Amino acid sequence: MSIAGGYYKSVDAAAAAGCDCVQLFTKNNNQWRAKPITDDDVERFRGALKQRKIRQPISHASYLINLASPDDELWKKSIDAMAVELQRAEQLGIPFVVVHPGSFTTSSEEAGLKRIAKGLNEVHKQTSGVEARCLLENTAGQGSNLGHRFEHLATIIDLARHPDRLGVCIDTCHAFAAGYPMETEKEWKATVKELNQTVGLASVHALHLNDSKKPLGSRVDRHEHIGRGEMGLSPFRHLMNDRRFARKPMYLETAKGEENGEDLDVINLRTLRGLIEK
Repeated sequence: MSIAGGYYKSVDAAAAAGCDCVQLFTKNNNQWRAKPITDDDVERFRGALKQRKIRQPISHASYLINLASPDDELWKKSIDAMAVELQRAEQLGIPFVVVHPGSFTTSSEEAGLKRIAKGLNEVHKQTSGVEARCLLENTAGQGSNLGHRFEHLATIIDLARHPDRLGVCIDTCHAFAAGYPMETEKEWKATVKELNQTVGLASVHALHLNDSKKPLGSRVDRHEHIGRGEMGLSPFRHLMNDRRFARKPMYLETAKGEENGEDLDVINLRTLRGLIEK
């Protein structure tokens, strides 16, 4: 949700749409610089969460961060920026910050994964005492993006010095575009089994619910409204009725707007909740 006009506005918008939880950026996601968070910002945001009964807020890190970069200048800038993201989340009382693992560009997959883990070690060194944790998000696998295989996420966590300060956020669109089938019950169970055997379901602290504009295995990240893309409703029906995910917060990242005068977030939420078997 947008923070235009104040962080608390994102909470108000989430409540208006009928959400139980909210995701936000704590700064402009396409800029390195960040405006300081004031005591008033904190008070109003936390107050809104309590008043609106919105639980489990999370933030998303800047898209500029690339902890896998072989370029030392960009890598160090990314480390500093990620540390700031965690500090800002801590100020606002947000427990998790979702971040894309990164792209290895001119290096290699193996080197990129090691670089991410090393970068996270530096981030954790800078944020000693901060309780907010990084959630590594699986990716669609465009270009040299890492994280499109569950094994990538598991490797990063295994290589990190403080695995207890890391977790995972699973995006349905990204998993589908990366080649994980979920249409039939058998496919759904196989994909979740692979996730559990690599990352472990206990490490999954959030899910992004998005359909995909592009087909299975396309390696292209393009979100679509629930049930209107290449995924269809079946994967979401499996998810919404899988008890293993019942207590895990789920966040929409579908396009904002209206359809026939109705908020698209409201439509997507109604679609998802309509899939839950009584």
